[in-house]
Amino acid sequence: MPTPSATLTRSASAGETGVRGTAAPRRRTRIFALPEARWAAAALVLFLVGLPLYLLAAPAWSWGPLFALTYATGGWEPGWAGLQALKEKTLDVDLLMVVAALGAAAIGQVLDGALLIVIFATSGALEAIATARTADSVRGLLDLAPATATRLGDDGAEEAVRTEQLRVGDIILVRPGERVGADGQVLDGASEVDQATITGEPMPVAKETGDEVFAGTLNGTGALRVKVERDPSDSVIARIVAMVEEASETKAPTQLFIEKVEQRYSIGMVAATIALFVLPLLFGAALQPTLLRAMTFMIVASPCAVVLATMPPLLSAIANAGRHGVLVKSAIVMEQLGRIDAVALDKTGTLTEGTPRVTDIRPLAGSDLDEKVLLRLAAAAEHPSEHPLARAIVDAARTRDLRIPLVEDFTSAPGSGVTATVEGKAVAVGSPARLLKTRTDQAAATVVAQLEDEGHTAVLVEVGDTPVGVLGIADRLREEAAATVASLATLTGRAPALVTGDNPRAATRLAREVGITDVRAGLLPQDKVAAVRELEQAGRKVLVVGDGVNDAPALAAAHTGIAMGRAGSDLALETADAVVVRDELATIPAVVQLSRRARRLVVQNLAIAATFITGLVVWDLAGTLPLPLGVAGHEGSTVIVGLNGLRLLAESAWRRARGGNGQ
Repeated sequence: MPTPSATLTRSASAGETGVRGTAAPRRRTRIFALPEARWAAAALVLFLVGLPLYLLAAPAWSWGPLFALTYATGGWEPGWAGLQALKEKTLDVDLLMVVAALGAAAIGQVLDGALLIVIFATSGALEAIATARTADSVRGLLDLAPATATRLGDDGAEEAVRTEQLRVGDIILVRPGERVGADGQVLDGASEVDQATITGEPMPVAKETGDEVFAGTLNGTGALRVKVERDPSDSVIARIVAMVEEASETKAPTQLFIEKVEQRYSIGMVAATIALFVLPLLFGAALQPTLLRAMTFMIVASPCAVVLATMPPLLSAIANAGRHGVLVKSAIVMEQLGRIDAVALDKTGTLTEGTPRVTDIRPLAGSDLDEKVLLRLAAAAEHPSEHPLARAIVDAARTRDLRIPLVEDFTSAPGSGVTATVEGKAVAVGSPARLLKTRTDQAAATVVAQLEDEGHTAVLVEVGDTPVGVLGIADRLREEAAATVASLATLTGRAPALVTGDNPRAATRLAREVGITDVRAGLLPQDKVAAVRELEQAGRKVLVVGDGVNDAPALAAAHTGIAMGRAGSDLALETADAVVVRDELATIPAVVQLSRRARRLVVQNLAIAATFITGLVVWDLAGTLPLPLGVAGHEGSTVIVGLNGLRLLAESAWRRARGGNGQ
């Protein structure tokens, strides 16, 4: 089977060629487009068709060919890969399983061998699917950057060029509603740019001369002239792709450790089986009983029992978490979750809902307006606008069942706000910095400063050039945020860190509300990765929780990553190891606690499996273990550990995980 990192790199490169060449729409890889999935499905179907015939003692000619085809369809790929590995002087555990399955069939245990084949074929298919989906998400990220840009010549002439043809120093024109073609600096113009894909900020950021803009971010209602300052291949978006690939590869040491364990076990088992067969023959033993003993040893020493001892608790925990809205992508992830001892949380869309809402309505003294009238005037003026802040104001008025009157003479000034005639009055709603620039209204300035110090976005409302009120807009904190932070702090022994691209004032205010003291704000994607690396260098196993494209590199770099599913970006959802489908923060500490319980059951099951295997092997070596008894003991151990692991399927297991607050 190909390694995930290799497949990811190849697929991402192919995706880049497609984006820059044909700009064809991206499609997710279909499951049955993968050969591993097709062969595994065929093996499973054949096994399920043959199983009832075998159990009902039907003639061998009815189930024999079905099981033979099960061996062929499910075993040829790992068998061939194992033979290729032998050329490199490496004994692959998959080859060992194929040999064990064939050995079981050779002594009449056809069902055991077929079951082994199906288990390992299915595991390989799931790995291939996960790898392909991650590659799909990386290719999709490249679609954020536009295929073409408008380059301006020295004489001002416009030329449409491919974005990869842009060079540092080129001047590009970004029209309203277009995506920025390259990282650069604004030369002139004013607009609001939605750069949530890069920084995670919930609201568009005003851009004017001298400000930095990023490739793939969405321009608002104004036109910008931008000087290209980075080659397209070195843009922030391109670096995100590279960091996801690099971080995926850094998980290889864990895989190497597992492979070393498998290698030693495989060599030891093969050597013991061969010795058990060859040595007695050299001393004159009969062929039939010697072969029977060797094959019995192959069956009872098979790691199938160990695999089943490990998987049921983890799969049960995955199923239980899935019922409660947490999608854990693999058993390895479920096991890893229980090891985390530090947490880094994103702000927007994670601790908060990710949608700006009106939080404060402040009529100014002397305006003779109450909160309802002030909000109604602001909502009427903003109603024709498509700006996210405008939508927040209109939604607030509708929530309060206010009638929004029709307006006339609506105009919108990028970076400043809107003006309109509402019921015969000239109403302006917009940025205090712009509207108060030529006025000295101390009362309005004081309210604006107070709201901004509290981390809110302040919006000034004027009637006839006179400030009449200020609206405070902020991203609302999730109800369970503080309790979740407290639970994670108890589980890990330290309070989570807040890593966000939002401004420091908003981040600090929110951190204070939820009990976080380690605040790292104004971070770009690479800065979030650096923060994760810093915690890891201190010996921590870090859990990162986020939702945006800008969180994807940190999710990939962390020991374990969890994405918020409802509004999460495709890349974040694919890069993360687990997804909170319903955005219920409280399920995160619960699934960590469930993982720790699963790991304890894994240890119990491994002890049970090892006891059975050791006892049966010693019996086979020291005496004469009857084959039926050996098979019964082997299968009995799998039943015991399987039932023990299935305990985590119970609803009570989730309730205990939700109520647990310690190790």
